[in-house]
Amino acid sequence: MGLATFIGGVHPYEGKELSMEHPITVLQPKGSEMVFPLVQHIGAPAKPLVAAGDEVLVGQIIAEAGGFISANVVSSVSGKVKKIEPRRVANGSMVNSIIIEDDKEYRTVEGFGERKDYTKLSKDEIRNIVKEAGIVGLGGAGFPTHVKLSPKNENEIDYIIVNGAECEPYLTSDYRLMMEEPEKIIGGLKIILQLFPNAKGIIGIENNKPKAVEKLRELVKNESKIEVVELYTKYPQGGERSLIYACTGRKLNSSKLPADVGCIVDNTDTVISIYNAVAKSTPLIRRIVTITGDAVTTPQNFKVRTGMNYQELIEAAGGFKKEPRKVLSGGPMMGQALFTLDIPVTKASSSITTFINDEVEDNPETPCIKCGRCIDACPSFLVPVLMMEKALADDTQGFEKLNGMECVECGSCAYVCPAKRPLTQGFKYMRQAVAAKRRAAAAKKEVK
Repeated sequence: MGLATFIGGVHPYEGKELSMEHPITVLQPKGSEMVFPLVQHIGAPAKPLVAAGDEVLVGQIIAEAGGFISANVVSSVSGKVKKIEPRRVANGSMVNSIIIEDDKEYRTVEGFGERKDYTKLSKDEIRNIVKEAGIVGLGGAGFPTHVKLSPKNENEIDYIIVNGAECEPYLTSDYRLMMEEPEKIIGGLKIILQLFPNAKGIIGIENNKPKAVEKLRELVKNESKIEVVELYTKYPQGGERSLIYACTGRKLNSSKLPADVGCIVDNTDTVISIYNAVAKSTPLIRRIVTITGDAVTTPQNFKVRTGMNYQELIEAAGGFKKEPRKVLSGGPMMGQALFTLDIPVTKASSSITTFINDEVEDNPETPCIKCGRCIDACPSFLVPVLMMEKALADDTQGFEKLNGMECVECGSCAYVCPAKRPLTQGFKYMRQAVAAKRRAAAAKKEVK
């Protein structure tokens, strides 16, 4: 039987050997200032529940969801709120943030860490715990998890898919969790299955992680509703559409949610966070972050409190052995280039990837040679070469006609392009422009 996979995709250098054998190390903040942006998720910003001068505790909700598609922000430390002001985040924007002076005492709210028998909880209780805990998708998207777990018809959900692919090059935090906390993955998956009576659990893991496949298969060998699916190692195997197709054969496009094809997909760490919240009364206040690349002295996987400063993580990994020309928040395919390390760890922080060389700068763009490699690589069956023509002409209508909104911005086309054209950046801009036009048209229609 062949390995599960999808059509298209690429095979970039994996780079995982740098950090995959480094166990997760707990790293406590040295600095006293902790920064909690009010936007750490897809959707409306969270609304502050505290003000300057207020005392807060570990596990306290300091900002509540600002709408249905939004998420709570929970303090990872105890201390005093210094102020609320805009602070820089990984994407370069300034986001209103709650600044807390960490007292290093880590006093917790009442009930923090209490064990619960989740089998005795109702579906509504489980969903409310996940919502209160501020859990979002930790694979990068940041979609509020309580919303994902509340589809229109729970009886139509056939598969709960745990995304253990970790296809992004260099990242190994999910791998370490599969090796070190596999029981929590199984426990979290069982909690989710409790919400969906007709669903089966699938844990998808790429075959470049054989130890993780073996470990989790051993744990689920007596579980009738859970199986481990070994995936062919290929980028973007962990993309939601690619993963659903590989595991179930079902196809998804931009007009549908996974629930529309009977699936719910959650990242490995998201599932563990669900277990922590529901079974151990611990909200999302930490992230597992991979510090890696050829510019850092000792690649590591750290367990850190949200709100910590990126600079502290680099220092804990021994600093730079050589000044990097490129530093990314995330991996090389979908990560964001940083111009400062003075930014906080948020729910979206998966890694800091550092490079001595800058391949983008060293390989300037040249004219397209119409080779078609971008078409072969696209997992969404698009024609990037034509889409880029529309992007350069700022032709949103033409971009839409080419199904440009089906682009998942995975970067496969740009990776294989011999002309080194910035295809992904062009498509990101066009997708945002089309989305803005659609919102404006919808608002105009409502007014009428």
